Amino acid sequence: MKRLRPLLAASIIAISLTQAPPEGKAQWVVFDPNNYVQNVLTAARELQQINNQITSLQNQAQMLINQAKNLASLPYSSLQQLEQSIQRTQHLLSQAQRIAYDVQQIDRAFSTNYAPASASMSNGLLVANAQTRWQNAVAGLQDTMRVQATVVGNLDTNRTQMSALVTASQGASGALQASQAGNQLLALQAQQLADLTATMAAQGRAQALEAAQRASGQDQGREQLRRFLTQGQGYQSTTVQMFH
Repeated sequence: MKRLRPLLAASIIAISLTQAPPEGKAQWVVFDPNNYVQNVLTAARELQQINNQITSLQNQAQMLINQAKNLASLPYSSLQQLEQSIQRTQHLLSQAQRIAYDVQQIDRAFSTNYAPASASMSNGLLVANAQTRWQNAVAGLQDTMRVQATVVGNLDTNRTQMSALVTASQGASGALQASQAGNQLLALQAQQLADLTATMAAQGRAQALEAAQRASGQDQGREQLRRFLTQGQGYQSTTVQMFH
C-alpha cells in the first residue's frame, strides 16, 4: 500500500491537468479522487489474486511433476540375470550324481550299501558295497567342485549387477525408482545367499559321504577280520584232527 500512494498522487495530478477545459469553454469535468483510489485499489487486489492463482497453479504443476517422478519405473532391471544365476545353481544341485538330495533315496542307500556288515553277507557283496561307497564319495566331491565353479562364475555377474543397481539407485528420480533399485539389491543379496547355501549343501554332502564311507569301511574291515579269524580257527581245528 505504501508503494501505491505515490503512484496514486501522481495519477491524480496527471488526470487533473488533462481534464482542464479548453479556452473559450466553461465546462469542467468533475474528478472524484476517492473513487479513483478505490478503483486503483480494487484493480491492485484483483491483480494480486491473479498472481496468487498463478502461483497456486505453478505449485500444483510442480506437485504433479514430482508425483510423476515418484511413479516412474526404474529403467534398469537385473531380475532376469539373477533368476538365470539361481537356475544354474539349482540345475547343478538337481544333477547330483548317485545319491541325490532325496530323503527316500538316502534311506535306501543306507539300508543297503551303507548297512552294517553281517555274517549273512557274502564276500562279493561286501566288496561290491565298498566299491559303491567309494564311487559315491568321489561323485560327491565332483558335484561339490561343480557347484563351487558355478558360484565362482556367478561372482562376475553379481559384481556387474551390483554396480549397475547402485548407480541406478543413486540416480533415481523418484521414490518408486529408489524403492525398485533397493528391492533389486535385496534380490541380488538373496541370490548370493542361495549360492552360499548351495555351496555349503554340496560340501556337506561330500563330507557326509566320505565320513559314511570310512565308517562303513571300518565296519566291513571288522567283519572281514572276524571271518578270517574264524576261518583260521577252522583250519587249525581241521589240521589237528588230521594229525590225530
